[in-house]
Amino acid sequence: MTVRAERGATTRELILITAERLFAERGVYAVSNRQISEAAGQGNTAAVGYHFGSRTDLVRAIVRGHSQEIDRIRERMIARVRGSRRIRDWVACLVRPTAEHLDALGTPSWFARFSAQVMTDPTLRGVMAEESLGSPSLVHAVEGLRPCLPDLPPEVRAERNDMARQLMVHVPAEREQALADGAPTVRAGWHDAATGLVDAITGLWLAPVTEGP
Repeated sequence: MTVRAERGATTRELILITAERLFAERGVYAVSNRQISEAAGQGNTAAVGYHFGSRTDLVRAIVRGHSQEIDRIRERMIARVRGSRRIRDWVACLVRPTAEHLDALGTPSWFARFSAQVMTDPTLRGVMAEESLGSPSLVHAVEGLRPCLPDLPPEVRAERNDMARQLMVHVPAEREQALADGAPTVRAGWHDAATGLVDAITGLWLAPVTEGP
């Protein structure tokens, strides 16, 4: 039974890695379970369904596997800035943990592109929200940021929150794609890329609001 359990765990991990790569490269619904099983070297083409059930459960497992490490990094960062009233400190707690995790994954990685694919799908966005965006460390970072923000009209605050989320999802995905393609990047490393993103989002929150028509 132990050998069987170990073999099952290995198969499960291989499917997760393969599915993440294919979803990142082609899109979540452009890849069938059969294609994932075959690319993972499984003779049983129903292996994905056997180990994970639905497509949603598979996506959830991929997100959960990364979120735990990202949470650990964010908790460490929050401990350093707790009590701060600087917008930049809390924006960094939102941006840098993912960048640090992607750096640790090496090149090529697929999680940033996978995340972008999931966040653009209305039916799967909730999975990312539950597993990643709803993490305690992220909630703490958002709560730390909220009192630091300027007094903005509710509609402007909502609009800029959407803009910031788009930047945090798609900028890392574009960089990850460039690295995978061997293309030149504006910033040399993930740390510097995160610095640029923190600068941009901080500036977004502090930008003036134009009144009137």
